[in-house]
Amino acid sequence: MSVLTSHADIVFIEEGDRTRAEAVLDLGGMQFYGLGDARRAAGDPDVPIVGEELSASRALSDLAHKLLDAAAARIEKFGD
Repeated sequence: MSVLTSHADIVFIEEGDRTRAEAVLDLGGMQFYGLGDARRAAGDPDVPIVGEELSASRALSDLAHKLLDAAAARIEKFGD
């Protein structure tokens, strides 16, 4: 049995009513990036954690799709 541990780092950039999250994962000698954005609507209360949660979830979702694409590309190579 082998165990691999990897950590994703998420950086938040807040500008006014917008929050952007950038997720980075090092895996197998490669770096994968995911991006996510959130925007507070006019009249909504100023609760930064909500923007962070939304933008992080979107960044991680983007990252997951890119990992799936990378795995699919590797699988296709085996078919050749």
